[in-house]
Amino acid sequence: MSIKDWPAEAQPREKLLAHGADVLSDAELLAIFLRTGVAGISAVDLARQLLDHFGSLRALLGASLDDFSAAKGLGAAKFCQLQASVEMTKRFLAENLQRGDALTSVDAVKSYLKAQLQDKHNEVFAVLFLDNQHKVIRFDVLFYGTIDGASVYPRVVVEQALKHKAAAVIFSHNHPSGVAEPSHADIQITNRLQQALSLVDIRVLDHFIIGDGEPVSFAERGLL
Repeated sequence: MSIKDWPAEAQPREKLLAHGADVLSDAELLAIFLRTGVAGISAVDLARQLLDHFGSLRALLGASLDDFSAAKGLGAAKFCQLQASVEMTKRFLAENLQRGDALTSVDAVKSYLKAQLQDKHNEVFAVLFLDNQHKVIRFDVLFYGTIDGASVYPRVVVEQALKHKAAAVIFSHNHPSGVAEPSHADIQITNRLQQALSLVDIRVLDHFIIGDGEPVSFAERGLL
């Protein structure tokens, strides 16, 4: 049966218009993106098959072009559309963050950093450079590592902070394992960075670790 033959309240597009996107399941959201199914399969059923195939919506969004295009009902055109949607989401979150004070926009900071770092396959270390009103000057990934660590050099961080005329910084890095608990090494390097930046009067406001769930804040844990 075509989705058009379903009761209106069961059709994904009608549900979205009536109640908002947040009430839709992952499969229903994906079905709206797909627009049509394939022979004998509705867009919702195709979406469910794709989610089963990739394991999750996150895995589907992070799939390579080859893996994405190999799945039934997908191809390079839909890959481009989906990646464009993901990038628009990142830019939307960046604009929200840039409008506000990073100290009073903790949820916006967490959402932005999660969108930027959660799906990295290797560990990376990034810095939000802030002005004296704690508004965002720039976001940079400074160090790239392996699946279980990244070397971080305080001198480079200080140089970049001075280059951007930052008055404060927020650090972030991801744990590809998905477990966002701070390690002893994470705490040590944060302390070293804080000491180095204090010599040039630059404040460290927070350090977020990005995993599968809620980002972990050093400031909220009392580690800064």
